[in-house]
Amino acid sequence: MARLPILAAHNTGNGSWSSQSPGVISDTTHHLQGRHADWQSSCAVLSSQWASQVEKESLAVDLHADASDEKLATTSFRDTLRDLVTFPKPLSIIDFSKPPSHGSELRVAYQGVPGAYSESAASKAYPNCEAVPCDQFEAAFQAVELWLADRAVLPLENSLGGSIHRNYDLLLRHRLHIVGEVQISVHHCLLGLPGVKKEHLKRVISHPQALAQCEHTLSKLGVAREAVDDTAGAAQFIAANNLRDTGAIASARAAELYGLDILADGIQDDSGNVTRFLMLAREPIIPRTDRRFKTSIVFALEEEAGALFKALSVFALRNINLTKIESRPQRKRPLRVVDDRNHGVAKYFEYLFFIDFEASMADPRAQNALGQLQEFASFLRVLGSYPMDMTPVGPSVSKS
Repeated sequence: MARLPILAAHNTGNGSWSSQSPGVISDTTHHLQGRHADWQSSCAVLSSQWASQVEKESLAVDLHADASDEKLATTSFRDTLRDLVTFPKPLSIIDFSKPPSHGSELRVAYQGVPGAYSESAASKAYPNCEAVPCDQFEAAFQAVELWLADRAVLPLENSLGGSIHRNYDLLLRHRLHIVGEVQISVHHCLLGLPGVKKEHLKRVISHPQALAQCEHTLSKLGVAREAVDDTAGAAQFIAANNLRDTGAIASARAAELYGLDILADGIQDDSGNVTRFLMLAREPIIPRTDRRFKTSIVFALEEEAGALFKALSVFALRNINLTKIESRPQRKRPLRVVDDRNHGVAKYFEYLFFIDFEASMADPRAQNALGQLQEFASFLRVLGSYPMDMTPVGPSVSKS
């Protein structure tokens, strides 16, 4: 019986089948053998890389074991110094390295390092949030604008130190909206390294306002004072550099975080020390009338007699209570030149007026008041209409 040539068939893709000669089959076989050899070579490379990775991981485990033995032999304070590297690096305006979070946890930017009073305010405003430290106020603004954070909580005024003018200027420079406020009681502690007595301190470092608020205690100690960016940062600096002759004014939480002792508790001159913080977001909230709201605005007036009286009367005539009024020189037009027939040329400061009043923008009284103010104001902007913080601010109590 004659042998028939073996044919290989394949589908051409149009429903028909075609045949291939044995020579084509031989070429195909050589091609498959070549691919098989390439596959074996790739497997060998991957196997070598895997073996190298296992060797590295084994070495890392050995190093970790040695580090664990060394850790058991160190003191608790050295443990605290090693733990300092676990705190997040504050964001700066030139280094926003952490990508935005798309999870359900709210990211809230604040100025300072962990243990700062601003961190406590962020936690009170947004419980269970992820607090994002920033090295400067402007970095917190930009973190929200660039979607690296969802909110920012920043201080605006203190009952003893007054207004924080830097944040007033940043409110105008950036387009964030005030969506809430929170007030916290400030309780200052004098912190030092374990074993250090307050009588042995030669200098105390902290935020300038904290130093001013503890003037009486510092005068009795007779120590030098040095200002730094924030209170918790002062505590962190002492712990990181093992400064036994230096104390810090900060919170009890900062002492806990950085392994410091509380040398003196409640050292502020006035126990009624409260700081008001603003909650900022990219979008405003919808104003309501079923709860107490506050509205913050900024405006400018033309230079004329009674201009400010006229502006304030739009609120008084509608029985709207003003809770704050603050004036700031305009940065772009700091001076106004006015002709004076008797003395030639006189120069006056150009001012912006920041006002908080107790009314929601959903209230017709507030709408009519701002409508009238806009008729003669040279500039008017609503910074936000938001719920008032009605939580009681009790006496300061430190954490043990």
